[in-house]
Amino acid sequence: MSPPAGGAVRVRVPATSANLGPGFDTLGLALGMWDDVELAIGDGDGCTVDVEGEGAGRVPRDERHLVLRAAHATFDRAGAPRASLRLRCRNLIPHSRGLGSSAAAAVAGIAGARTLLAATHPLDDDAVLDLAAGFDGHADNVAACLRGGLVVSWGHEGAWRAARLTPHPALRPVALVAERSSSTEATRGLLPDRVPHADAAFTAARAALLVHALTSEPELLLEATEDRLHQPYRRPAYPETAAVVDHLRAEGVAAVVSGAGPTVLALTLDGRLPDGLDTTGFTVRALEVDTEGARTEVL
Repeated sequence: MSPPAGGAVRVRVPATSANLGPGFDTLGLALGMWDDVELAIGDGDGCTVDVEGEGAGRVPRDERHLVLRAAHATFDRAGAPRASLRLRCRNLIPHSRGLGSSAAAAVAGIAGARTLLAATHPLDDDAVLDLAAGFDGHADNVAACLRGGLVVSWGHEGAWRAARLTPHPALRPVALVAERSSSTEATRGLLPDRVPHADAAFTAARAALLVHALTSEPELLLEATEDRLHQPYRRPAYPETAAVVDHLRAEGVAAVVSGAGPTVLALTLDGRLPDGLDTTGFTVRALEVDTEGARTEVL
């Protein structure tokens, strides 16, 4: 049995920044920039899509849209017959910039479909996380998007899991959103199959320190965000991003590449950047940490 026609839900999903320097493929932070999605059960065949803001005119306007594909995957996971769906998106999260836009779309579709199916085919939180992580391919982004705050994600016995942590209240992230886009697949292709043991040990120590710094002692963030596992290898893909990160770190700001880039994330305590920073090619956005994650409202 599928939900009755006319059922509708609104979902708000936050942007996310993954890795945060040394926390490659495991740490994620939810940011105060959101996409708003309305998903409704139609009474006919096929699906309709309306998009405002980011992606308008560029993303598919049929069943190929990522939100709809994620919603249909949720119907399948729950064992419910697929329904025709009406989708409306109002997007603020930049696409292909390292701010989790694809994770947000996947989470929006999954969270919306889960709510539509709640009365007839319920899914628990673990199933939703595992579905979202498997569908998007980036557990760090989807876990932060689902749960808000700071997350640690990992795979265990064929399933994805995550632990949510509360970031230090003094943390004030600043995103320098690159005007140019980047492909996660392309930048991941720059990573070597093997790294020196010393670099792996260095990065593991910094990742552990980063969890402590983000939650308890943010004064250690500059040291804690040092990385030798992925950022050095990706520098050729976006030299402008690398230059901004270098400048900020030289000024004592804990700056990292956001996800696979090319956006820069500065983990500040006051929301300010040093004077004299050349931000040509970037839009500076002072953001709060999103502490709620994905939220749904039945319409």
